[in-house]
Formats: sequence, structure tokens, C-alpha cells
Amino acid sequence: MGLKAAVPFVGMVMAECAQVGLMILSKAAMSDGMTSFIFVLYSNALASLILLPSSFFLHRSERPPLTCPILCGFFLLGLFGMLAQIFGYAGIYLSSATLATAMLNLIPGFTFILAVAFRFSSPLDFAHSLNLISMTHDQLLK
Repeated sequence: MGLKAAVPFVGMVMAECAQVGLMILSKAAMSDGMTSFIFVLYSNALASLILLPSSFFLHRSERPPLTCPILCGFFLLGLFGMLAQIFGYAGIYLSSATLATAMLNLIPGFTFILAVAFRFSSPLDFAHSLNLISMTHDQLLK
């Protein structure tokens, strides 16, 4: 397997390590007395400082005009994202970072259940997905 083929796997491992590190860091910060609201504020401010300049340099010509529906969509995405973070960190404060990290593995399952419930996907896609998973597993064992 070449280096180019390993890049997605390395990226996923790095993303998982970053999520686990964030859970442990947040539990340690909240154990020392930081509230989940302040932790969300600091983490979103840091993410904005890191990611906002890239939107001006990389996607300068692709930006659509700012209309009221787009601004309302931004507001709702920000509101729901912030609420999800606050609820998640409140759960970490009341339980352990290990439980929160294990709960991250359930997100794809919940996404599939919601996709079937809202008819974005059919249960037949599930059988196709299982076949893809078993083929991928077989390839990894070789």
C-alpha cells in the first residue's frame, strides 16, 4: 500500500486522537472548576481564529451573496452547534471522558436511523453497507 493510499487512514486516526484528547482536556478543565459555557466560548473563539482566515484566502471567488435565508441558516447552525456542545460538555461534567468518547462511536448509527426514519435512505442500503464493510474488513486482513 502506497503512501497516498494511507493518507485517509492516517487522517481518521488523527481525527479520533484529537477527539479523545479534547474529551480528556475538557474533563480536566471542568474538574478544575471551568463551566461548560466558558469552555464552549473559548473553544469556539479559538476555532474561529484558526478557521476564519482560511475562508477569505481559499474560497474567495466561491462565496454566494449573503441573503436573509443564508444568514438565518448560519444562525440556526451556530445555535444548534453551540447547544450540542454545551449539552455534551455538561454530560462530560456529570460523567466521565471515557463514556463521552464511547458515545462518539454511536453517532453513525443514530445518523443511519434518522436517515431511514426521514426516508433519506432505505433499509436496503443497510445490507449494501454491510457488504461494503465486510469487503473492506477482508481487504484490511490481507
